Amino acid sequence: MATSTAEILDLTCLGEISAYDERASRQRALEHCNRVFEARAAEARVEWALEHLPNRHVLTSSFGAQAAVSLHMVTTLAPDIPVVFIDTGYLFPETYRFVDELTERLQLNLQVHRSDTSPAWQEARHGRRWEQGIEGLQTYNHENKVEPMERALRDIGIGTWFAGLRREQAATRARVPLLDWSGDRWKVHPIADWSDRDVFVYLKNNALPYHPLWDQGFVSIGDVHTTRSLRDVGHADETRFFGLKRECGLHEIDLSAV
Repeated sequence: MATSTAEILDLTCLGEISAYDERASRQRALEHCNRVFEARAAEARVEWALEHLPNRHVLTSSFGAQAAVSLHMVTTLAPDIPVVFIDTGYLFPETYRFVDELTERLQLNLQVHRSDTSPAWQEARHGRRWEQGIEGLQTYNHENKVEPMERALRDIGIGTWFAGLRREQAATRARVPLLDWSGDRWKVHPIADWSDRDVFVYLKNNALPYHPLWDQGFVSIGDVHTTRSLRDVGHADETRFFGLKRECGLHEIDLSAV
């Protein structure tokens, strides 16, 4: 049985949480949990979270450059865990084939979610929003990525969300915690502290592939119209959204509001 939020917080030996100091105490508890997690291997973090954090557990993936690591690591321990994938309708052909390859190879419980409005209909209504500056990008991302993800998490009724974010991926991810908490829901980033070298070793040891576009210099892979190869830009942060922004908003979702 999954451990309740209160019990998890009690494990930190911080004592009882008073109503007056509840927010601060819980923050200290979370910081303590992250320090404990720092000393554990990524697989041990996943194993502990599956055993102790609230059901229902969910793994999300964009099937990006190094996605096979989290997909393999988590599903090895939880073969039936729902794997949520957001399809914008504008992904690279190589991405769709990569999804098919890994789904079959790892026997994933893949659950695909999309906007309620088709890409063609969206373009008819709004034009190419990804060409309409930062505001256009934000409204496009919300309709095609954030809203479908919120709906997926809500429909599944998640208690714990596993994701493969790493601090080395971008400046915007430099402070990604191993463990986060919002309301009664938890988020786990088991490989947040991994280096590119760690990823390479794991993929090699488990005979897993990078995304097919990796060899062409694509280090962060999203939609065709807002993804650039590192060979064509000056910095990794410029490979997405024309350098105007780095994150699409998926990992800024407030789980307490889902």
